[in-house]
Amino acid sequence: MRHMYLSSLLLALFATFSLPASAAPTAPAQPAVQAVVEQNVGKVDLNKASAAALQSELTGIGKAKAEAIVAYREAHGDFASVDELLEVKGIGKALLERNRDKLTVN
Repeated sequence: MRHMYLSSLLLALFATFSLPASAAPTAPAQPAVQAVVEQNVGKVDLNKASAAALQSELTGIGKAKAEAIVAYREAHGDFASVDELLEVKGIGKALLERNRDKLTVN
């Protein structure tokens, strides 16, 4: 009798621990590329944006500074990083920091 009681108790115990592990849903792995794309959603690409887009999307960037950014890009090639924006005349550290979260380079 004790042996049967102990066996049924062990069976119930094993069933309890195995059920949640097998019933747990598995989340599909997201590709790293998708995560990078999601990070850049809503950001202005310094290497592709027009002067009008730069002017409308960035804080403190008017027509003259937006055109200076495009002219710098055309003269020196694509921006290697957002920090290279400091090389453009009229763009200082404060202006860059104000817009850093809105900018990207691809």
